[in-house]
Parts: sequence; structure tokens; C-alpha cells
Amino acid sequence: MTDVSFDRRRLLTAGGAFALAATTGGVLVPARARASGLAPTPTMRGGANNYRLGAPIVERIGGGGFWMRGTVRRAGDGAPLPGQRIQIWAHTTEGRERDWHSHGATLTDENGTFALEMPQIVPTFGQPHGHLAYDSGDYETVFLRPVMPSARDTSLEAHFVLQPA
Repeated sequence: MTDVSFDRRRLLTAGGAFALAATTGGVLVPARARASGLAPTPTMRGGANNYRLGAPIVERIGGGGFWMRGTVRRAGDGAPLPGQRIQIWAHTTEGRERDWHSHGATLTDENGTFALEMPQIVPTFGQPHGHLAYDSGDYETVFLRPVMPSARDTSLEAHFVLQPA
């Protein structure tokens, strides 16, 4: 009789291999193909607060100093989505999130990434946070409201996974 001992690592590895085989009919699937089930980003509670339809595409909001960055990908296959409009607004050192001059939009590049410089975000309702929206119409509208770990942070990232409208 063979003595088989399993430590935690071997047990997890074996379990993961079994789960992969069970879900793929025993065929090992490359990591890229497994990503094909990428779920769409749900809208966040409070994300649409003070949203302004049609905010202009801008080079920068106000005096800058803070960076809002992220990516936009397609649900399912995770392909980057170039040319997508992302609106950004926040309560900053130069204005409140309801002020027109605190809003601006940018487009994603060929890799589906975006970056927009804006004034430093400051806490409102106790939390430093930004607002972002995908609202171009080709995909379902998504509103995000990411919270910053610290009011001293000088950048914030948000990532969209969109599904067709």
C-alpha cells in the first residue's frame, strides 16, 4: 500500500487541478481563454451623484496635481476598448462635485486606458472619493464611486468592464 501524504499546498494544487479539469471537460485551457468569462462592472451606489450629461472632453480639470486613471475592457473576452468616453468629477480643492468646472471627460487610448489630471480630491461626507461614468451609449452605462485609502493620495484608479447596450 502506498502512503500518500498531503500538505496544504499539495491539497490546494490538486483541488485546483481537479476543478479546472471538471469545468473544462478535462482539457487544460490557457489563462487567456479562461478570462473569456469576464463579468461586467456593476454600477456603484452613489456613483451617479451630481452626474452631468454631456460634460466636455478636456485636457485637464482645473489646475491639476491629482491623476484619475483606469482601463476600459469588454465583458466576456476582456478586449481593451479604445475611443470610449469616461466622465470624471469630484469634490476637489477647486470646487464641489456639483460644480460644472469640477467635471470633465476623456477618451480611452488604443489600449483602453485613460488618464485625466485634476485638482486634489478632498473628503466630502467623511470620505475622499471620485466619480466616473461610462455613458457613450455603445455599452451599458456604468457609474463608479471609488474611495481613496487616504486623503493624501495623489492618484486614484478605476476600471470598467462593459457589456453591449
